[in-house]
Amino acid sequence: MALILDTGPLYASLDRSDQDHSRCRRLIETATEPLIIPSPVLVEVDYWIHQRLNVGVLVALLNDVLAGAYQVEDLGPDDYRRVRELCDQYGDSDLGFVDAAVLAVVERLDEKKLATLDERHFRAVRPRHASSLRLLPIDA
Repeated sequence: MALILDTGPLYASLDRSDQDHSRCRRLIETATEPLIIPSPVLVEVDYWIHQRLNVGVLVALLNDVLAGAYQVEDLGPDDYRRVRELCDQYGDSDLGFVDAAVLAVVERLDEKKLATLDERHFRAVRPRHASSLRLLPIDA
């Protein structure tokens, strides 16, 4: 079992001014299972850090990755196939690459929960391995 992190909770845990900071920080700090960051999420978090915070926050996050606090999960060929399927299937709902990649990782790791603040996309998509996902911290 693992806790897979989408962009929203990871970013909110880093930005003290974010309205979801406390609950996302608590979610991450109290997790008893490995914290998994799909690699595309890091790119999105980097973008928001550079828009709103400072490079020191990114460096601290990367230090945490290097120290083993987070495991970065790269995409493989099967994940890219699934991303393509999801983007095609949910094209009308504006499902983007990062969200589709997150779902592909969730499916591959057979997780039934996801740390996300994105109810719009993750309530609409149907994972292959479950009827729905438990969204944390929303469904906590």
